[in-house]
Amino acid sequence: MTAPQGRSLTQWLAYIEQSHPAATAGIAMGLERVEAVRRAMNLQFNVPLFTVGGTNGKGSTCVFLEAMLRAAGYCIGLYTSPHLLRYNERVRINGIDQDDDALCQAFAAVEAGRLAAGSDGNAVTLTYFEYGTLAAAWLFVQAGVEAVILEVGLGGRLDAVNVFDPDCAIVTSIGIDHVDYLGPTREHIGFEKAGIFRAGVPAVCGDSEPPARLLGQAETVGAKLLQIGRDFGFQKQDRQWLFWDAHGRRGGLAHPALRGTRQLVNASVALAALGTLHDRLPVSMQAVREGLMHAELRGRFQVLPGRPVMVLDVAHNPHAAAVLEDNLSAMGFHPDSHAVVGMMQDKDMQGVFRALAKRFSVWHCASLPGPRGARAAQLAAQLQPVLLELRDQAIAGGDKSAVLPQVFCYDSPSAALHAAKERAGQDDRICIFGSFLTVADVLTSGECAGG
Repeated sequence: MTAPQGRSLTQWLAYIEQSHPAATAGIAMGLERVEAVRRAMNLQFNVPLFTVGGTNGKGSTCVFLEAMLRAAGYCIGLYTSPHLLRYNERVRINGIDQDDDALCQAFAAVEAGRLAAGSDGNAVTLTYFEYGTLAAAWLFVQAGVEAVILEVGLGGRLDAVNVFDPDCAIVTSIGIDHVDYLGPTREHIGFEKAGIFRAGVPAVCGDSEPPARLLGQAETVGAKLLQIGRDFGFQKQDRQWLFWDAHGRRGGLAHPALRGTRQLVNASVALAALGTLHDRLPVSMQAVREGLMHAELRGRFQVLPGRPVMVLDVAHNPHAAAVLEDNLSAMGFHPDSHAVVGMMQDKDMQGVFRALAKRFSVWHCASLPGPRGARAAQLAAQLQPVLLELRDQAIAGGDKSAVLPQVFCYDSPSAALHAAKERAGQDDRICIFGSFLTVADVLTSGECAGG
């Protein structure tokens, strides 16, 4: 397939999706290919770099970092994934999504580097994510940003962003996800996440009980590990909160604009990371407060205006589902709660359902497109034994009136949401969660007015 020089972003994305035939679902672990192209492009950062990994909380932590640094007056390059609605969301400079022309120029530069890095007439092949990572880095260098934030796509040790050496490495949390690539336990996954640590470089961990292998890897490489609850943390106050670390206690902080019980952890991780680079990137408390108040991230416990209440969340693994359950429990009473869910086949569906089963009286299962997308009937089949177990537990506990929640199946998340809105009363709640594709579909459908 020929690279679409001078063509549209849509054409470029179609090209890079097919550029690595050995990759399964666009994933081919390893750094050799992307490192070879990085060297051919002479890509390196001479400004402070934050690398942000973790099972959940990466996106929120990245946004907090960006918002506080921008409030302090710095020009920031932010690379995140996946996107919700447009690829352009992945690459942001000074708070602005990069336009199609800029991204096309960047992909052309990566393509030239890919060809130059090859040998014996064979160009180096790159995955979709590797193309995107190098393209973002090229744009940041061209723009002369003053600091860079790179979100890890998968794991850490073998993720494309790990070809760049961070000045501060962050691991937000460690949960079970992507077991086919990272391993089946938190110990395996913690080791992979810790692969972004470097000798003598600050490493910030937002998991209160990090796996031993993460701690061991930090010690082995000689990273300067800061752990939440030990080296930094937070305390809730009446309507504010307090952050503490080795530099002291900073109170009177307004709660972040991002909603949810976990966001104080993510904000604390971002503050701890900023503290490690204070000499190079000083940020005033005024900028901290402004950044916390203006951080925005769609699809992370996003509560839409109107009635019935609608909540959007991209929770798609048991750890994220547990956080969503905690957030929903803090919302107050609703006569009925409707779930609209769509997930990928390779996710722990029953683990997600177990975390959330007691929160919903009606379930609307939605099919997702593509070979990885689970069909609604698959979701329902995984959901039913969880609901049966929950009902039996309630009956055994003395609730003889316990009944099974209703379960319905639909061809798409937008169709499921339309049905949920038809059934829900004005005082009820609808929660749309699961894959990024689920949230994206309802946002583009017009069913989420105000979203």
